[in-house]
Amino acid sequence: MAELRHSSSLGSRSSSSPLRAGDEDSSSPHVHDHSPNGGDDEDGRPRHPSRDRDRPIWFHSLFPFFGDDPRVSPQKNKISLLLILVLAIASLISVYGIINHLNAPYLCKKDGIVLNCPHVKESPSPWENPLSATTSWKPCAERRVGGISDLPPENETNGYVFIHAEGGLNQQRIAICNAVAVAKIMNATLILPVLKQDQIWKDTTKFEDIFDVDHFIDYLKDDVRIVRDIPDWFTDKAELFSSIRRTVKNIPKYAAAQFYIDNVLPRIKEKKIMALKPFVDRLGYDNVPQEINRLRCRVNYHALKFLPEIEQMADSLVSRMRNRTGNLNPYMALHLRFEKGMVGLSFCDFVGTREEKVKMAEYRQKEWPRRFKNGSHLWQLALQKRKEGRCPLEPGEVAVILRAMGYPKETQIYVASGQVYGGQNRMAPLRNMFPNLVTKEDLAGKEELTTFRKHVTSLAALDFLVCLKSDVFVMTHGGNFAKLIIGARRYMGHRQKSIKPDKGLMSKSFGDPYMGWATFVEDVVVTHQTRTGLPEETFPNYDLWENPLTPCMCKA
Repeated sequence: MAELRHSSSLGSRSSSSPLRAGDEDSSSPHVHDHSPNGGDDEDGRPRHPSRDRDRPIWFHSLFPFFGDDPRVSPQKNKISLLLILVLAIASLISVYGIINHLNAPYLCKKDGIVLNCPHVKESPSPWENPLSATTSWKPCAERRVGGISDLPPENETNGYVFIHAEGGLNQQRIAICNAVAVAKIMNATLILPVLKQDQIWKDTTKFEDIFDVDHFIDYLKDDVRIVRDIPDWFTDKAELFSSIRRTVKNIPKYAAAQFYIDNVLPRIKEKKIMALKPFVDRLGYDNVPQEINRLRCRVNYHALKFLPEIEQMADSLVSRMRNRTGNLNPYMALHLRFEKGMVGLSFCDFVGTREEKVKMAEYRQKEWPRRFKNGSHLWQLALQKRKEGRCPLEPGEVAVILRAMGYPKETQIYVASGQVYGGQNRMAPLRNMFPNLVTKEDLAGKEELTTFRKHVTSLAALDFLVCLKSDVFVMTHGGNFAKLIIGARRYMGHRQKSIKPDKGLMSKSFGDPYMGWATFVEDVVVTHQTRTGLPEETFPNYDLWENPLTPCMCKA
Protein backbone atom coordinates (compact mmCIF):
# COMPACT_ATOMS: atom_id res chain seq x y z
CA MET A 1 0.00 0.00 0.00
CA ALA A 2 1.18 3.43 -0.79
CA GLU A 3 2.11 5.60 2.12
CA LEU A 4 -0.56 8.24 2.23
CA ARG A 5 0.55 11.53 3.62
CA HIS A 6 -1.99 13.94 5.05
CA SER A 7 -1.19 17.49 5.95
CA SER A 8 -2.95 18.16 9.24
CA SER A 9 -4.58 21.54 9.53
CA LEU A 10 -3.87 23.37 12.73
CA GLY A 11 -6.88 24.92 14.33
CA SER A 12 -6.50 28.45 15.58
CA ARG A 13 -6.30 28.57 19.32
CA SER A 14 -8.05 31.34 21.28
CA SER A 15 -5.70 33.32 23.46
CA SER A 16 -8.20 35.66 25.10
CA SER A 17 -7.37 36.87 28.59
CA PRO A 18 -10.24 38.94 29.98
CA LEU A 19 -9.41 41.86 32.23
CA ARG A 20 -9.72 41.26 35.91
CA ALA A 21 -11.84 43.58 38.00
CA GLY A 22 -9.98 46.78 38.57
CA ASP A 23 -7.57 46.39 35.60
CA GLU A 24 -7.43 49.05 32.97
CA ASP A 25 -6.65 48.58 29.31
CA SER A 26 -4.10 51.19 28.40
CA SER A 27 -4.79 50.67 24.75
CA SER A 28 -8.40 51.61 25.09
CA PRO A 29 -9.23 55.09 23.87
CA HIS A 30 -11.55 55.46 26.83
CA VAL A 31 -8.81 55.24 29.44
CA HIS A 32 -7.64 58.71 30.51
CA ASP A 33 -4.66 59.87 32.52
CA HIS A 34 -5.87 61.27 35.82
CA SER A 35 -2.50 62.13 37.35
CA PRO A 36 -2.36 65.64 38.69
CA ASN A 37 0.89 66.36 36.91
CA GLY A 38 -0.53 65.58 33.53
CA GLY A 39 1.67 62.58 32.78
CA ASP A 40 4.53 63.16 35.22
CA ASP A 41 5.68 60.85 38.00
CA GLU A 42 5.18 61.75 41.58
CA ASP A 43 8.66 63.30 41.82
CA GLY A 44 7.93 65.57 38.89
CA ARG A 45 9.97 63.71 36.20
CA PRO A 46 8.19 63.04 32.92
CA ARG A 47 7.15 59.45 32.28
CA HIS A 48 8.07 57.66 29.01
CA PRO A 49 5.66 54.71 28.78
CA SER A 50 6.56 54.04 25.13
CA ARG A 51 10.30 53.62 25.84
CA ASP A 52 11.54 52.15 29.12
CA ARG A 53 8.33 50.34 29.92
CA ASP A 54 8.21 48.56 26.55
CA ARG A 55 11.83 47.39 26.57
CA PRO A 56 12.19 43.70 27.54
CA ILE A 57 13.51 42.77 30.94
CA TRP A 58 16.62 41.12 29.46
CA PHE A 59 17.57 44.45 27.83
CA HIS A 60 17.76 46.26 31.16
CA SER A 61 19.57 43.39 32.81
CA LEU A 62 22.22 43.25 30.10
CA PHE A 63 22.54 46.97 29.47
CA PRO A 64 21.69 48.80 32.71
CA PHE A 65 23.55 51.90 31.50
CA PHE A 66 21.57 52.27 28.31
CA GLY A 67 18.36 54.14 28.95
CA ASP A 68 16.70 57.53 29.10
CA ASP A 69 17.68 58.30 32.63
CA PRO A 70 19.62 61.63 32.56
CA ARG A 71 21.60 60.46 35.58
CA VAL A 72 23.32 57.86 33.36
CA SER A 73 26.53 59.31 31.93
CA PRO A 74 27.16 59.51 28.14
CA GLN A 75 30.34 57.48 28.72
CA LYS A 76 28.32 54.55 30.00
CA ASN A 77 25.99 54.82 27.01
CA LYS A 78 29.00 54.49 24.71
CA ILE A 79 30.12 51.37 26.56
CA SER A 80 26.70 49.82 26.06
CA LEU A 81 26.72 50.64 22.35
CA LEU A 82 30.14 49.06 22.02
CA LEU A 83 28.91 45.90 23.75
CA ILE A 84 25.95 45.68 21.35
CA LEU A 85 28.26 46.05 18.36
CA VAL A 86 30.60 43.31 19.61
CA LEU A 87 27.70 40.93 20.22
CA ALA A 88 26.23 41.63 16.77
CA ILE A 89 29.56 40.87 15.06
CA ALA A 90 29.96 37.67 17.08
CA SER A 91 26.43 36.58 16.14
CA LEU A 92 27.09 37.14 12.43
CA ILE A 93 30.30 35.11 12.60
CA SER A 94 28.50 32.27 14.39
CA VAL A 95 25.63 32.18 11.90
CA TYR A 96 28.05 32.21 8.96
CA GLY A 97 30.00 29.35 10.47
CA ILE A 98 26.87 27.26 11.01
CA ILE A 99 25.65 27.83 7.44
CA ASN A 100 29.07 27.09 6.02
CA HIS A 101 29.29 23.90 8.09
CA LEU A 102 25.91 22.61 6.99
CA ASN A 103 25.74 23.55 3.34
CA ALA A 104 29.28 23.67 1.98
CA PRO A 105 32.09 21.13 1.86
CA TYR A 106 34.23 21.61 4.93
CA LEU A 107 37.85 22.09 3.91
CA CYS A 108 40.73 21.39 6.20
CA LYS A 109 44.47 21.71 5.75
CA LYS A 110 47.26 19.25 6.30
CA ASP A 111 50.86 20.26 5.65
CA GLY A 112 49.60 23.30 3.82
CA ILE A 113 47.45 21.23 1.41
CA VAL A 114 43.70 21.83 1.30
CA LEU A 115 41.86 18.55 1.77
CA ASN A 116 38.20 17.57 1.77
CA CYS A 117 37.20 16.47 5.25
CA PRO A 118 35.41 13.12 4.90
CA HIS A 119 33.27 13.56 8.02
CA VAL A 120 31.24 16.39 6.47
CA LYS A 121 28.40 15.50 4.13
CA GLU A 122 28.51 17.21 0.76
CA SER A 123 25.49 18.46 -1.12
CA PRO A 124 24.21 15.65 -3.41
CA SER A 125 24.69 16.09 -7.14
CA PRO A 126 22.87 14.17 -9.88
CA TRP A 127 26.10 14.10 -11.91
CA GLU A 128 28.88 13.32 -9.43
CA ASN A 129 29.54 11.21 -6.38
CA PRO A 130 30.71 13.16 -3.30
CA LEU A 131 34.42 13.92 -3.46
CA SER A 132 34.89 12.58 0.05
CA ALA A 133 33.59 9.18 -1.12
CA THR A 134 36.00 8.98 -4.05
CA THR A 135 39.31 9.50 -2.27
CA SER A 136 39.50 6.28 -0.21
CA TRP A 137 40.57 3.92 -3.00
CA LYS A 138 42.98 4.18 -5.90
CA PRO A 139 43.88 1.84 -8.78
CA CYS A 140 46.92 -0.31 -8.15
CA ALA A 141 46.68 -3.21 -10.62
CA GLU A 142 49.95 -2.06 -12.20
CA ARG A 143 51.77 -3.02 -9.01
CA ARG A 144 53.68 -6.24 -9.57
CA VAL A 145 54.98 -8.52 -6.82
CA GLY A 146 58.76 -8.13 -6.80
CA GLY A 147 58.63 -5.68 -9.69
CA ILE A 148 61.12 -7.72 -11.77
CA SER A 149 60.27 -10.06 -14.62
CA ASP A 150 60.82 -13.72 -13.81
CA LEU A 151 59.88 -15.04 -17.23
CA PRO A 152 62.07 -17.80 -18.62
CA PRO A 153 63.24 -17.73 -22.26
CA GLU A 154 60.60 -18.59 -24.83
CA ASN A 155 62.02 -22.07 -25.48
CA GLU A 156 61.89 -22.87 -21.75
CA THR A 157 58.19 -22.28 -21.12
CA ASN A 158 55.94 -25.29 -20.62
CA GLY A 159 54.33 -25.00 -24.06
CA TYR A 160 51.81 -22.92 -25.99
CA VAL A 161 48.18 -22.03 -25.21
CA PHE A 162 45.77 -21.10 -28.00
CA ILE A 163 42.17 -19.90 -27.56
CA HIS A 164 39.29 -18.56 -29.59
CA ALA A 165 37.63 -15.59 -27.89
CA GLU A 166 33.93 -16.12 -28.51
CA GLY A 167 30.87 -13.87 -28.45
CA GLY A 168 30.64 -10.11 -28.81
CA LEU A 169 33.36 -7.56 -28.16
CA ASN A 170 32.99 -7.50 -24.38
CA GLN A 171 32.76 -11.25 -23.96
CA GLN A 172 35.88 -11.50 -26.13
CA ARG A 173 37.61 -8.94 -23.92
CA ILE A 174 36.98 -11.02 -20.81
CA ALA A 175 38.18 -14.16 -22.60
CA ILE A 176 41.46 -12.40 -23.55
CA CYS A 177 42.05 -11.34 -19.93
CA ASN A 178 41.41 -14.89 -18.75
CA ALA A 179 43.72 -16.33 -21.42
CA VAL A 180 46.62 -14.20 -20.17
CA ALA A 181 45.91 -15.29 -16.60
CA VAL A 182 45.76 -19.00 -17.50
CA ALA A 183 49.04 -18.75 -19.45
CA LYS A 184 50.62 -17.18 -16.36
CA ILE A 185 49.27 -19.91 -14.07
CA MET A 186 50.81 -22.65 -16.24
CA ASN A 187 53.95 -20.70 -17.22
CA ALA A 188 52.99 -21.17 -20.87
CA THR A 189 53.43 -18.99 -23.95
CA LEU A 190 50.20 -17.40 -25.14
CA ILE A 191 49.46 -17.30 -28.85
CA LEU A 192 47.60 -14.08 -29.72
CA PRO A 193 43.91 -14.97 -29.27
CA VAL A 194 41.65 -15.25 -32.30
CA LEU A 195 38.33 -13.39 -32.22
CA LYS A 196 35.95 -16.13 -33.23
CA GLN A 197 33.10 -15.47 -35.65
CA ASP A 198 29.81 -16.83 -34.36
CA GLN A 199 26.29 -17.17 -35.74
CA ILE A 200 24.89 -14.16 -33.91
CA TRP A 201 27.51 -11.48 -34.59
CA LYS A 202 28.70 -12.75 -38.00
CA ASP A 203 31.86 -10.70 -37.73
CA THR A 204 35.32 -11.42 -39.14
CA THR A 205 37.25 -8.94 -37.00
CA LYS A 206 40.79 -9.92 -36.08
CA PHE A 207 42.59 -8.94 -32.90
CA GLU A 208 44.71 -6.41 -34.78
CA ASP A 209 41.58 -4.84 -36.33
CA ILE A 210 40.36 -3.63 -32.96
CA PHE A 211 43.23 -3.66 -30.43
CA ASP A 212 46.78 -2.28 -30.46
CA VAL A 213 48.80 -5.51 -30.67
CA ASP A 214 52.22 -3.92 -30.12
CA HIS A 215 51.07 -2.21 -26.93
CA PHE A 216 49.38 -5.41 -25.72
CA ILE A 217 52.51 -7.54 -26.09
CA ASP A 218 54.92 -4.91 -24.85
CA TYR A 219 52.90 -3.97 -21.78
CA LEU A 220 52.67 -7.60 -20.64
CA LYS A 221 56.26 -8.57 -21.45
CA ASP A 222 57.13 -8.85 -17.75
CA ASP A 223 54.06 -10.97 -16.99
CA VAL A 224 53.44 -13.45 -19.80
CA ARG A 225 55.27 -14.36 -22.98
CA ILE A 226 52.99 -13.64 -25.97
CA VAL A 227 53.59 -14.46 -29.66
CA ARG A 228 51.63 -13.19 -32.64
CA ASP A 229 51.06 -16.49 -34.38
CA ILE A 230 51.33 -20.25 -34.11
CA PRO A 231 55.01 -21.30 -34.23
CA ASP A 232 56.38 -22.25 -37.65
CA TRP A 233 57.53 -25.66 -36.42
CA PHE A 234 53.88 -26.61 -35.90
CA THR A 235 52.99 -27.44 -39.49
CA ASP A 236 49.44 -28.75 -39.15
CA LYS A 237 47.73 -25.57 -37.98
CA ALA A 238 44.33 -26.78 -39.12
CA GLU A 239 44.58 -29.48 -36.49
CA LEU A 240 44.01 -26.95 -33.71
CA PHE A 241 40.32 -26.86 -32.72
CA SER A 242 39.58 -29.68 -35.16
CA SER A 243 41.44 -32.53 -33.49
CA ILE A 244 40.44 -33.72 -30.06
CA ARG A 245 44.08 -34.62 -29.46
CA ARG A 246 44.99 -30.91 -29.51
CA THR A 247 41.98 -29.56 -27.62
CA VAL A 248 41.27 -29.45 -23.89
CA LYS A 249 37.53 -29.62 -23.39
CA ASN A 250 35.20 -29.87 -20.42
CA ILE A 251 36.88 -27.11 -18.43
CA PRO A 252 34.31 -26.22 -15.73
CA LYS A 253 32.99 -22.70 -15.43
CA TYR A 254 34.91 -20.55 -12.96
CA ALA A 255 37.57 -23.23 -12.61
CA ALA A 256 40.24 -22.85 -9.96
CA ALA A 257 43.90 -22.19 -10.75
CA GLN A 258 44.71 -25.65 -9.41
CA PHE A 259 42.44 -27.24 -12.00
CA TYR A 260 44.66 -25.93 -14.80
CA ILE A 261 47.82 -27.09 -13.04
CA ASP A 262 46.42 -30.59 -12.45
CA ASN A 263 44.47 -31.21 -15.66
CA VAL A 264 45.67 -28.89 -18.43
CA LEU A 265 49.38 -28.36 -17.77
CA PRO A 266 50.31 -32.07 -18.16
CA ARG A 267 48.76 -32.16 -21.61
CA ILE A 268 50.56 -28.97 -22.66
CA LYS A 269 53.86 -30.43 -21.53
CA GLU A 270 53.12 -33.56 -23.54
CA LYS A 271 51.82 -31.99 -26.78
CA LYS A 272 53.68 -28.63 -26.51
CA ILE A 273 50.69 -26.77 -27.95
CA MET A 274 47.04 -27.06 -26.91
CA ALA A 275 43.81 -25.26 -27.67
CA LEU A 276 41.28 -24.58 -24.90
CA LYS A 277 37.63 -24.94 -25.85
CA PRO A 278 35.22 -23.59 -24.82
CA PHE A 279 36.79 -20.63 -23.07
CA VAL A 280 33.99 -18.44 -21.71
CA ASP A 281 34.10 -17.78 -17.95
CA ARG A 282 36.54 -20.65 -17.43
CA LEU A 283 38.48 -19.04 -14.59
CA GLY A 284 37.13 -18.20 -11.13
CA TYR A 285 37.79 -15.20 -8.88
CA ASP A 286 38.14 -16.48 -5.31
CA ASN A 287 39.95 -19.71 -6.14
CA VAL A 288 42.97 -18.12 -7.82
CA PRO A 289 45.89 -16.16 -6.31
CA GLN A 290 45.26 -12.45 -5.86
CA GLU A 291 48.21 -11.67 -8.10
CA ILE A 292 46.42 -13.49 -10.93
CA ASN A 293 43.32 -11.35 -10.40
CA ARG A 294 45.53 -8.27 -10.39
CA LEU A 295 47.07 -9.45 -13.67
CA ARG A 296 43.61 -9.71 -15.23
CA CYS A 297 42.96 -6.11 -14.23
CA ARG A 298 46.29 -5.08 -15.78
CA VAL A 299 45.20 -6.67 -19.03
CA ASN A 300 41.72 -5.16 -18.94
CA TYR A 301 42.54 -1.61 -17.87
CA HIS A 302 46.06 -1.10 -19.19
CA ALA A 303 47.14 -3.63 -21.82
CA LEU A 304 44.01 -3.75 -23.98
CA LYS A 305 43.88 -0.47 -25.88
CA PHE A 306 41.71 0.19 -28.90
CA LEU A 307 43.37 1.34 -32.10
CA PRO A 308 44.13 5.10 -32.27
CA GLU A 309 41.51 5.72 -34.97
CA ILE A 310 38.80 4.20 -32.74
CA GLU A 311 39.93 6.29 -29.75
CA GLN A 312 39.96 9.47 -31.87
CA MET A 313 36.48 8.88 -33.29
CA ALA A 314 35.11 8.17 -29.80
CA ASP A 315 36.69 11.39 -28.47
CA SER A 316 35.02 13.29 -31.30
CA LEU A 317 31.62 11.81 -30.40
CA VAL A 318 32.15 12.71 -26.73
CA SER A 319 33.02 16.30 -27.69
CA ARG A 320 29.90 16.59 -29.84
CA MET A 321 27.74 15.26 -27.00
CA ARG A 322 29.07 17.92 -24.63
CA ASN A 323 28.59 20.77 -27.12
CA ARG A 324 25.24 19.93 -28.73
CA THR A 325 23.56 23.05 -27.35
CA GLY A 326 26.45 25.42 -28.02
CA ASN A 327 27.39 25.35 -24.35
CA LEU A 328 29.52 22.86 -22.45
CA ASN A 329 27.04 20.42 -20.88
CA PRO A 330 27.34 17.09 -19.06
CA TYR A 331 25.75 14.08 -20.72
CA MET A 332 24.31 10.75 -19.71
CA ALA A 333 25.02 7.44 -21.45
CA LEU A 334 22.17 4.94 -21.39
CA HIS A 335 22.79 1.27 -22.18
CA LEU A 336 19.29 0.23 -23.21
CA ARG A 337 19.03 -3.56 -23.44
CA PHE A 338 15.61 -4.08 -24.93
CA GLU A 339 16.30 -5.83 -28.22
CA LYS A 340 13.99 -8.58 -29.45
CA GLY A 341 16.49 -11.29 -28.58
CA MET A 342 16.95 -9.98 -25.03
CA VAL A 343 13.18 -9.64 -24.49
CA GLY A 344 12.64 -13.17 -25.78
CA LEU A 345 15.47 -14.74 -23.80
CA SER A 346 14.33 -13.05 -20.57
CA PHE A 347 10.96 -14.89 -20.69
CA CYS A 348 9.45 -11.86 -18.93
CA ASP A 349 6.05 -10.37 -19.68
CA PHE A 350 5.90 -6.80 -20.98
CA VAL A 351 3.19 -4.31 -21.80
CA GLY A 352 2.02 -4.76 -25.38
CA THR A 353 -0.83 -5.65 -27.68
CA ARG A 354 -2.30 -9.12 -27.94
CA GLU A 355 -0.74 -9.47 -31.38
CA GLU A 356 2.72 -8.64 -30.00
CA LYS A 357 2.37 -11.24 -27.26
CA VAL A 358 1.33 -13.94 -29.72
CA LYS A 359 4.29 -13.22 -32.00
CA MET A 360 6.71 -13.19 -29.05
CA ALA A 361 5.37 -16.57 -27.89
CA GLU A 362 5.96 -17.99 -31.38
CA TYR A 363 9.48 -16.52 -31.41
CA ARG A 364 10.33 -18.04 -28.03
CA GLN A 365 8.97 -21.42 -29.02
CA LYS A 366 11.13 -21.42 -32.13
CA GLU A 367 14.37 -20.19 -30.49
CA TRP A 368 14.12 -21.90 -27.08
CA PRO A 369 11.77 -24.89 -27.48
CA ARG A 370 12.98 -26.73 -24.37
CA ARG A 371 12.39 -23.75 -22.10
CA PHE A 372 9.13 -22.80 -23.77
CA LYS A 373 7.52 -26.25 -23.54
CA ASN A 374 3.81 -25.52 -24.02
CA GLY A 375 4.01 -22.00 -22.58
CA SER A 376 1.56 -22.67 -19.74
CA HIS A 377 4.17 -22.12 -17.02
CA LEU A 378 5.55 -18.85 -18.40
CA TRP A 379 3.12 -16.45 -16.75
CA GLN A 380 4.03 -17.51 -13.22
CA LEU A 381 7.71 -17.59 -14.22
CA ALA A 382 7.46 -14.05 -15.60
CA LEU A 383 5.91 -12.74 -12.38
CA GLN A 384 8.61 -14.37 -10.26
CA LYS A 385 11.43 -13.04 -12.42
CA ARG A 386 10.06 -9.50 -12.27
CA LYS A 387 9.85 -9.62 -8.47
CA GLU A 388 13.47 -10.80 -8.36
CA GLY A 389 14.61 -7.97 -10.62
CA ARG A 390 15.64 -10.23 -13.50
CA CYS A 391 13.63 -8.51 -16.24
CA PRO A 392 14.99 -5.77 -18.51
CA LEU A 393 13.60 -2.30 -17.86
CA GLU A 394 11.32 -0.93 -20.56
CA PRO A 395 12.21 2.48 -22.05
CA GLY A 396 9.21 4.07 -20.34
CA GLU A 397 10.21 2.67 -16.94
CA VAL A 398 13.73 4.04 -17.40
CA ALA A 399 12.31 7.48 -18.17
CA VAL A 400 10.21 7.58 -14.99
CA ILE A 401 13.13 6.45 -12.81
CA LEU A 402 15.48 9.07 -14.27
CA ARG A 403 12.93 11.84 -13.81
CA ALA A 404 12.42 10.76 -10.19
CA MET A 405 16.20 10.96 -9.67
CA GLY A 406 16.04 14.63 -10.60
CA TYR A 407 17.32 14.66 -14.19
CA PRO A 408 15.52 17.41 -16.12
CA LYS A 409 13.86 17.15 -19.51
CA GLU A 410 16.82 18.92 -21.14
CA THR A 411 19.31 16.19 -20.16
CA GLN A 412 21.54 15.13 -23.06
CA ILE A 413 21.40 11.33 -23.38
CA TYR A 414 23.58 9.08 -25.53
CA VAL A 415 21.80 5.78 -26.21
CA ALA A 416 23.88 2.65 -26.75
CA SER A 417 21.46 0.03 -27.96
CA GLY A 418 20.58 -2.38 -30.69
CA GLN A 419 17.22 -2.29 -32.47
CA VAL A 420 14.69 -1.66 -29.69
CA TYR A 421 11.87 -4.19 -29.56
CA GLY A 422 8.66 -2.39 -30.49
CA GLY A 423 10.45 0.39 -32.38
CA GLN A 424 9.41 4.02 -32.05
CA ASN A 425 6.18 3.19 -30.22
CA ARG A 426 8.15 1.55 -27.42
CA MET A 427 10.63 4.44 -27.33
CA ALA A 428 7.94 7.15 -27.29
CA PRO A 429 7.60 7.50 -23.46
CA LEU A 430 11.36 7.85 -23.04
CA ARG A 431 11.69 10.30 -25.91
CA ASN A 432 8.76 12.40 -24.69
CA MET A 433 10.27 12.80 -21.24
CA PHE A 434 13.84 13.23 -22.55
CA PRO A 435 13.73 14.53 -26.13
CA ASN A 436 17.52 15.02 -26.37
CA LEU A 437 18.22 11.35 -27.16
CA VAL A 438 20.93 10.62 -29.72
CA THR A 439 22.96 7.67 -30.99
CA LYS A 440 26.34 7.57 -32.71
CA GLU A 441 24.50 7.60 -36.03
CA ASP A 442 22.93 10.96 -35.07
CA LEU A 443 26.27 12.46 -34.05
CA ALA A 444 28.39 11.24 -36.97
CA GLY A 445 27.84 11.31 -40.73
CA LYS A 446 27.57 8.14 -42.78
CA GLU A 447 30.98 8.75 -44.29
CA GLU A 448 32.61 8.98 -40.87
CA LEU A 449 31.22 5.62 -39.81
CA THR A 450 31.86 3.80 -43.10
CA THR A 451 35.29 2.60 -42.02
CA PHE A 452 33.93 1.26 -38.75
CA ARG A 453 31.03 -0.57 -40.36
CA LYS A 454 33.46 -3.09 -41.78
CA HIS A 455 33.70 -4.61 -38.33
CA VAL A 456 30.77 -4.91 -35.94
CA THR A 457 33.14 -4.87 -32.99
CA SER A 458 34.49 -1.45 -34.07
CA LEU A 459 31.02 0.06 -33.75
CA ALA A 460 30.62 -1.65 -30.38
CA ALA A 461 33.98 -0.17 -29.34
CA LEU A 462 32.71 3.35 -30.12
CA ASP A 463 29.66 2.81 -27.90
CA PHE A 464 31.91 1.39 -25.19
CA LEU A 465 34.22 4.43 -25.12
CA VAL A 466 31.44 7.05 -25.29
CA CYS A 467 29.68 5.34 -22.37
CA LEU A 468 32.93 4.96 -20.46
CA LYS A 469 33.67 8.71 -20.69
CA SER A 470 30.12 9.92 -19.92
CA ASP A 471 29.28 12.00 -16.85
CA VAL A 472 26.59 9.50 -15.81
CA PHE A 473 26.24 5.92 -17.03
CA VAL A 474 22.92 4.10 -16.61
CA MET A 475 22.37 0.41 -17.29
CA THR A 476 18.96 -1.20 -17.70
CA HIS A 477 19.91 -4.88 -17.61
CA GLY A 478 22.93 -7.05 -16.90
CA GLY A 479 25.55 -8.16 -19.37
CA ASN A 480 29.25 -7.92 -20.08
CA PHE A 481 29.01 -4.43 -21.60
CA ALA A 482 27.52 -2.87 -18.47
CA LYS A 483 29.77 -4.87 -16.11
CA LEU A 484 32.93 -3.75 -17.87
CA ILE A 485 31.81 -0.10 -18.05
CA ILE A 486 30.90 0.09 -14.35
CA GLY A 487 34.06 -1.74 -13.34
CA ALA A 488 36.31 0.52 -15.42
CA ARG A 489 34.67 3.68 -14.07
CA ARG A 490 35.15 2.39 -10.52
CA TYR A 491 38.77 1.57 -11.20
CA MET A 492 39.60 4.86 -12.94
CA GLY A 493 38.22 7.16 -10.26
CA HIS A 494 34.49 6.55 -9.60
CA ARG A 495 33.74 10.29 -9.35
CA GLN A 496 31.18 10.15 -12.14
CA LYS A 497 28.08 8.16 -11.32
CA SER A 498 27.35 4.68 -12.68
CA ILE A 499 23.72 3.95 -11.86
CA LYS A 500 22.54 0.37 -11.55
CA PRO A 501 18.76 0.45 -10.97
CA ASP A 502 17.32 -1.90 -8.37
CA LYS A 503 14.83 -3.56 -10.69
CA GLY A 504 13.32 -5.73 -7.98
CA LEU A 505 12.30 -2.83 -5.74
CA MET A 506 11.28 -0.74 -8.72
CA SER A 507 8.92 -3.48 -9.92
CA LYS A 508 7.05 -3.22 -6.59
CA SER A 509 6.71 0.53 -6.96
CA PHE A 510 5.56 0.30 -10.58
CA GLY A 511 2.98 -2.31 -9.55
CA ASP A 512 1.46 -0.17 -6.80
CA PRO A 513 -1.51 1.77 -8.23
CA TYR A 514 -1.93 3.80 -5.04
CA MET A 515 1.59 5.17 -4.79
CA GLY A 516 1.79 8.92 -5.30
CA TRP A 517 4.57 10.67 -7.19
CA ALA A 518 6.18 12.18 -4.08
CA THR A 519 6.39 8.78 -2.39
CA PHE A 520 7.76 7.20 -5.56
CA VAL A 521 10.46 9.87 -5.84
CA GLU A 522 11.47 9.28 -2.23
CA ASP A 523 11.64 5.52 -2.83
CA VAL A 524 13.80 5.96 -5.94
CA VAL A 525 16.22 8.38 -4.28
CA VAL A 526 16.64 6.37 -1.09
CA THR A 527 16.96 3.06 -2.96
CA HIS A 528 19.72 4.31 -5.25
CA GLN A 529 21.84 6.27 -2.79
CA THR A 530 24.28 3.36 -2.64
CA ARG A 531 23.96 2.28 -6.29
CA THR A 532 26.03 4.97 -7.98
CA GLY A 533 29.23 3.11 -8.82
CA LEU A 534 31.32 3.63 -5.69
CA PRO A 535 33.74 0.80 -4.81
CA GLU A 536 32.10 -1.92 -2.75
CA GLU A 537 33.59 -4.51 -0.46
CA THR A 538 33.75 -7.76 -2.37
CA PHE A 539 32.28 -11.06 -1.26
CA PRO A 540 32.79 -14.65 -2.49
CA ASN A 541 32.16 -15.11 -6.21
CA TYR A 542 31.66 -11.39 -6.78
CA ASP A 543 32.26 -10.51 -10.41
CA LEU A 544 35.77 -9.08 -10.81
CA TRP A 545 34.82 -7.16 -13.97
CA GLU A 546 32.07 -5.15 -12.28
CA ASN A 547 33.84 -4.48 -8.99
CA PRO A 548 37.65 -4.75 -9.07
CA LEU A 549 38.02 -3.41 -5.54
CA THR A 550 39.89 -5.96 -3.44
CA PRO A 551 42.56 -7.34 -5.78
CA CYS A 552 43.01 -4.34 -8.08
CA MET A 553 42.46 -1.27 -5.90
CA CYS A 554 44.27 -0.14 -2.76
CA LYS A 555 43.54 2.21 0.13
CA ALA A 556 44.55 5.73 -0.83
